[in-house]
Amino acid sequence: MRFLQLALDLFDPAPRAPAPVAETSREKIPNRPSGTVDTATTAPELIAIELPAQPLGSVMTPARFAHPRANRESRLCEAVVAYEFKRGKRRTIGMAVGADGLVVSAPRWVPLYEVEAALQEKANWIVRKLDEARERQQRLESARIQWQDGATFPFLGEPVIVVLDPSHAFTTVGGGLKSAGVEVVLRTDADAPNLTLAGVPRLTLHIGLPQTATHAQIRDAVQAWLMRQAHRIFTTRLNHYAPQLQVQWRKLSLSSAGTRWGSARSDGGIRLNWRLIHFQQSVIDYVVAHELSHLRVMDHSPRFWDTVRSVVPDYEALRGQLKDDAIPRWH
Repeated sequence: MRFLQLALDLFDPAPRAPAPVAETSREKIPNRPSGTVDTATTAPELIAIELPAQPLGSVMTPARFAHPRANRESRLCEAVVAYEFKRGKRRTIGMAVGADGLVVSAPRWVPLYEVEAALQEKANWIVRKLDEARERQQRLESARIQWQDGATFPFLGEPVIVVLDPSHAFTTVGGGLKSAGVEVVLRTDADAPNLTLAGVPRLTLHIGLPQTATHAQIRDAVQAWLMRQAHRIFTTRLNHYAPQLQVQWRKLSLSSAGTRWGSARSDGGIRLNWRLIHFQQSVIDYVVAHELSHLRVMDHSPRFWDTVRSVVPDYEALRGQLKDDAIPRWH
């Protein structure tokens, strides 16, 4: 059967009308920063496409995008795109761009020249999405934190400096929180006026750990503090928006999901990703309002978005920040 499919691909009959093309982009409040594709039930063919030779030095090296599981390659808008190609039980040619690159899915009966034609037709869209995905990946990499004394991380949209301060390991100081012998103290410019210089973070987080603390110990202490702040702030915002939306939430759970910012259950249970604490409060408010709105409308219909808009009029811009802003990579 596999031999027959390959033969059909290589010796296609006269061209038929191209199969419709489905563009896939992943949008959630679901953060999801990436794309979703169907899983092929048969292994894709491995076919190389030779590109026209260019005189050495006559043109600039074209941009190249390569999926880690690429098995086909094409030239789109002067860019070389190596993509993962799948065949499966579907009716259209599907294209999805995610963090790894381009994935193309096609029905078993569609010949390869139709797939290539569809790629050329959508070339501008594909290259634009690949550029955006690459830029986002670079921002995420640049946001990776080196967990050590002097590290910075965002809290409610504002940078905070980590200070290893063993003197706070076993004492209670002004609102500090103790956990497993480690105390965390948040100080503002009122405590340290010299931190009000332009470009210098106003906030410092004092952790009761020695200078010899490991990266993992520092990271875990900061994460524990952030999760406590997240639970407190999320609870406050849920209580703020629930009466406005005329709904009642019953339980808040924090999640560490890699692809989702929040979810809601019909029984009133709300799950929010603790990493939202890195964003400004206006973005947190959008996610909170989004999930509470699901207690009235359990889908993403126009009625649902009207419900969100009733309490967060600028939700579209805030939703864009969830996709575009880089937050720390914790692992």
